[in-house]
Amino acid sequence: MSADLNQKYGLNPAHSEVVAACQVVEPGDALDMGCSNGRNALYLGQRGFVVTAVDVNPAALGQLQSIVSQEGIDTITPSVYDLSNASLDADYDFISCTVTLMFIDPSRVDAVLTDMQRRTRAGGYNLIVCAMDTPDYPCPMNFPFTFEPGQLSAAYTGWELVKYNEDVGTMHNGARLQFATMLARKPASST
Repeated sequence: MSADLNQKYGLNPAHSEVVAACQVVEPGDALDMGCSNGRNALYLGQRGFVVTAVDVNPAALGQLQSIVSQEGIDTITPSVYDLSNASLDADYDFISCTVTLMFIDPSRVDAVLTDMQRRTRAGGYNLIVCAMDTPDYPCPMNFPFTFEPGQLSAAYTGWELVKYNEDVGTMHNGARLQFATMLARKPASST
């Protein structure tokens, strides 16, 4: 594979938190939730992960499938899947869900998080980056869902929070808001 498929095919670079997580998470079976056109899936695939890349948008998946086919990549499987179903059918070592949860029905978020946790192997990791709506930084975007302070970390009680912050960030359109950013490791055993 070429050094940087994202650049070759005009995609944005992988999300900075996915890049950072690869310094901690050993390659294994990965799920890229809400993969869009595959920028994170391609990055993970080039680092030795076997990636299932899911999105509700068949057109975006078509772009990723085209790249996978042209490059002869057999470690990335694009698949249409609606995250709000919360019915994953396989287990993973690493589940990445970056800037995706804010686009789903708020009533389904808890089920999605529970399903992600259930489908993560012992010792595996979940990476979540999601917009927040806080008194200091009201969310300027009309997302269906945003986290409240402490909500994401509370959902992962019992997991090791390898990284957790609720820092202010800037969207690609220049809007400033807080993001909940978490890399959490599932306990290796349930002792």
